[in-house]
Amino acid sequence: MSTPSHHGMHSFSGKNVLCTMESFEKESIGRFGRIFRHSAPLYSNPTELAQLGAKNGPMDGGNTPQFTNNVPLGMIFLGQFIDHDITFDTSSNFSSINNPNAIENVRSANLDLDCVFGGGPEDEPFMYANAQSTGLYLLTGKTNNNDAQANNLRKHDLPRTATGTAIIGDPRNDENRVISQLQLAFIRFYNYVYDELKTANPGKSPEEIHREARQTVTWHYQWIVVNEFLPTLCGNKIVNDILGKGRKVYQPTGEAFIPVEFSVAAYRFGHSMIAQNLKLKLGGATHSIFSPQFGQGFAKLTNINQVIDWEVFFDFDGTYQRAETLDTKLASDLLELPFIPSPNPADKSLATRNLRRGQSFLLPSGESVAEKIGVDANDINTVKTLVNTLATTHGVDISSGTPLWFYILAEAEAIGRVDTTGNTPGEGLGPVGATIVAEVILGLLELDHESYLGSNRDWIPTLGNNGEFTMKDLLEDADKGIEF
Repeated sequence: MSTPSHHGMHSFSGKNVLCTMESFEKESIGRFGRIFRHSAPLYSNPTELAQLGAKNGPMDGGNTPQFTNNVPLGMIFLGQFIDHDITFDTSSNFSSINNPNAIENVRSANLDLDCVFGGGPEDEPFMYANAQSTGLYLLTGKTNNNDAQANNLRKHDLPRTATGTAIIGDPRNDENRVISQLQLAFIRFYNYVYDELKTANPGKSPEEIHREARQTVTWHYQWIVVNEFLPTLCGNKIVNDILGKGRKVYQPTGEAFIPVEFSVAAYRFGHSMIAQNLKLKLGGATHSIFSPQFGQGFAKLTNINQVIDWEVFFDFDGTYQRAETLDTKLASDLLELPFIPSPNPADKSLATRNLRRGQSFLLPSGESVAEKIGVDANDINTVKTLVNTLATTHGVDISSGTPLWFYILAEAEAIGRVDTTGNTPGEGLGPVGATIVAEVILGLLELDHESYLGSNRDWIPTLGNNGEFTMKDLLEDADKGIEF
């Protein structure tokens, strides 16, 4: 097990390669890459980037949150879960130039739930129950018989070692209470599907049932990503256009890869949508994202109040918590991270870290990417006007160009999610952000010969209702899989 670290907060130690833009021409399996290979990189004064992302600066959302109208807060944590499923960079360093081709992606670039299943029961048998005596169910805290944990808490927790380390496919999925409970929900969902198949097919071997259950679970998860997650955050117009007319910017020459324009910029939109205070339970108290109740991660359940009520995070009946608006503001606490041991305020600001990371990967400006994508000039000018107003009001000079991540946040604020019924500012990604996110995720699925989009485009969900399957359906089925 690797040493736990928070989302986007790993050690940044490792080999970095000073290189020219030409070295990004080739794509390598298992490495990161680039979409806009021929766009010049933006350089911004590091001092200005620090001011842009500083506490009490232009990106500080303060203590008066603004919420979306219809984006469940759980969707942002699902986005984090998806990120952990497809990317894991353990070696980049925002203090030097990073060559995407030289950086290993520890995860497969497929939405295959290897963060849940690991390498499977042959490679990682410690994650599974005994095949012959019980069946190849994934372990939970209860079936693992977690050490020194009350019985009423074990069944609501991940399997853990005696020291409390989660026994799961990706250690990052224990970094906060919501992502930890979401990992457990996927484990339970698999156990539910496995149990149903086992009952219906008594003559099949545990291994055969596992393979069928894993595909069923994975394809239903992929269906949610395509039909619920992407339309919610990217807008149904852009998603439908990609599905109907094809991808225009994410076009790998060979195998699928993770572009840095996605991983370092566009897919970090969720940092703007995380609420500073949230509830874990129906009718429960509100807690800070860094409170003991929500947790700084990597610890077992110690109180029943830490168990998530999913109706609070996803749309069961319309009473769910809304995500904060997608805009240029982050929760104030995220600009002063308590777990970063540095006296430099810039190191503690998640916003500044994102900006510095983008610069270290030689990302082009947001305006440059918008032009490459073919965004209307009036929309680009609208975004630039907002950026210039924010920058000049706070005495920040980014006149050489807008960092891609910041441009995408400003675009979401100024233009917003593009739906068939029109634009809704603050509710989701604008044209640049949505195009990058949706094309990459859909491209990963289309290029994966084991996904439903890559192998059987006639497939529809066998669970749920009348060919529809949502996170609500998954979580309700997962609840049936608590015991086995």
